[in-house]
Amino acid sequence: MDPVRNPYAPGAGQRPPELAGRDRELQQFEVVLERVARGRPERSMVLTGLRGVGKTVLLNTFKSMAMQRLWGTGKIEARPEQSIRRPVAAALHMAIRELAPRHRAPERIEEFLGVLKAFAMRDPGAAKGTSHWSPAIDVPAGRGRADSGDLEIDLTELFVDAASVATDLGVGVALFIDEMQDVQPADISALCAACHELSQSGGPLIVVGAGLPHLPGVLSASKSYSERLFRYARIDRLDRDAADLALIAPAAREEVEFTPEALDALYEAADGYPYFVQAYGKVAWDLAPRSPITADDIRVAAPEAEEELAVGFFGSRYERATPAERDYMHAMASVGDEPVPTADVAELLGRKPSSLSPARDSLIKKGLIFSAERGLIAFTVPHFGRFLRAQPL
Repeated sequence: MDPVRNPYAPGAGQRPPELAGRDRELQQFEVVLERVARGRPERSMVLTGLRGVGKTVLLNTFKSMAMQRLWGTGKIEARPEQSIRRPVAAALHMAIRELAPRHRAPERIEEFLGVLKAFAMRDPGAAKGTSHWSPAIDVPAGRGRADSGDLEIDLTELFVDAASVATDLGVGVALFIDEMQDVQPADISALCAACHELSQSGGPLIVVGAGLPHLPGVLSASKSYSERLFRYARIDRLDRDAADLALIAPAAREEVEFTPEALDALYEAADGYPYFVQAYGKVAWDLAPRSPITADDIRVAAPEAEEELAVGFFGSRYERATPAERDYMHAMASVGDEPVPTADVAELLGRKPSSLSPARDSLIKKGLIFSAERGLIAFTVPHFGRFLRAQPL
């Protein structure tokens, strides 16, 4: 069939042609937006799940929903080695720029931008003698507000001031944070404290985060009240009906069909994971000679789809690991696919658990595994254990 008309789109954060199976989360966020717009107290929101389940896609969809309501929006992607001070400043700068043309008091915008510039330039971690980074804000930096150097104090004051600007317009501000589990511990504590202050004051600013399954534990370790501070939504694989819809609806728009047996084979191969659904669907379309796409077409396409996943989705992550880390992951895969006890991994490798801590901690920092709960670890990527078992040792 014509590959130019292929509707399927496997990609990092790339919106699929049919966002199937996420109606509950979309409705939840719609409620959040509506409540904040009406001045009702509402918690910020956190999405969690494995790689490839569509967290970033949902985050971007939420951002679009907020923009349609004329909110100010900004988005960052957290990095383990980077403070959130500068990225948050840039994101809120973008959010206020979206609101500024509609604000009747330009001096209020300039006042906030002065505070924002002071916040961005106040980097206690900068080496002495180096020039301060300055955002492209054409107003003088303010003084005495959000510039103490203590991120918890500064972020709280900055959020309160941004919320105040949004209140003038009867809208809100939404800050979206992808890979939220990578925010540094001190910064995540400051972020929780700022959200806590906003939840008490009712300011129309929300933080929407997305991260790996252990993100709630990261937040809870930072501030005990974080369990009540955020609305948590666990994003998982699609059920059969949603997975079928993700394939059928885009194909129908191109006047192409799947046989029931083909859908059976695709669900068995992709296991309901959205990224895999798109990956198998794309290859099946390209290799199928005509409509309807049959189970035989899926059998022909599956090896090519699996090879592409082995190189791009699994292999790229595997290559980031050191030999010692690969040994650790192979041992995990040998123990099983569910969260596995660290003691079992150590026993299989003939080592003491404490001696394996550096490899385990490094894999966690690289985002390849996570601590499901005390004493248990799991892969962040679905089917990674299966991939590893097929690799030569």
